[in-house]
Amino acid sequence: MDATVTLKATTTEPAVTLPAIGQGSWYMGEGLAPRRDEVRAIQQGLDLGLTLVDTAEMYADGGAEEVVSEALKGRREQAFLVSKVYPWNAGKRSAIQACEDSLQRLGTDYLDMYLLHWPGGIALEETLSAFEQLRAEGKIKRFAVSNFDHDELQLWHYLSGQDTAVNQVLYHLGSRGIEYALRPWQRQQDIVTMGYCPLAQGGRLQRDLMAHPELQAVAQELNISVPQLLLAWAIRPIDGKRDLIAIPKAVQPLHVQQNADALNIQLSQDILARLDAAFPAPNRKTHLDIV
Repeated sequence: MDATVTLKATTTEPAVTLPAIGQGSWYMGEGLAPRRDEVRAIQQGLDLGLTLVDTAEMYADGGAEEVVSEALKGRREQAFLVSKVYPWNAGKRSAIQACEDSLQRLGTDYLDMYLLHWPGGIALEETLSAFEQLRAEGKIKRFAVSNFDHDELQLWHYLSGQDTAVNQVLYHLGSRGIEYALRPWQRQQDIVTMGYCPLAQGGRLQRDLMAHPELQAVAQELNISVPQLLLAWAIRPIDGKRDLIAIPKAVQPLHVQQNADALNIQLSQDILARLDAAFPAPNRKTHLDIV
């Protein structure tokens, strides 16, 4: 099965098909790894077809955007570029300025998608007004949100005229809370989920997942790594349709390659049942995991 996800058409943009695994940049630009390695990793990911690149003004106070800029030099058209605005920068004027600052750091004149990083104190109508102006000026092609729970997303979607492209939330096998109400509603509205921390870097059970005996056993049987198993699970089709894009961060060449290879891993119903037994889906509404 084709490991792609389609973002629906909006008022101004046609539908677009993207790989179900993209590239995150959280913690890049902070000196945790040599900058040249971070740049090379993003370029390697592009070479392997991981064309969605996600960043934010929050990451390393803009430093991650500068890493991404270096990686995309001469290759901007190959990437689907996503960035995010702080909630306190999401006012009518401040969001426009924040976006222009991100564009400058990224070395580009447009974003493929711009997200409100999480709900804040500024009225959603004001943020949407700024996003619509940015879109009209060609500085962003789509707008969306991140870390919005069910009620907040419903309001935003209504106010946006149903132009919401995605909701980016924490999601992995050990943190399945969105499956109870949020993700089913998004599927009804054709709003794609972007899953951050798909390798359990945050949320419930974050440190226990990699060492879990059942995950290690399944990965060994399939001759894949536990991270690849987690990625393949996150992007699994549901009722025959993929609607989640995972955005792991990787710096080491082997990890980038393994992330790309995970696009080709298909999990059988038996394997999925074993994973469900080890990490059951929620049977009630839970608090939205955020990091």
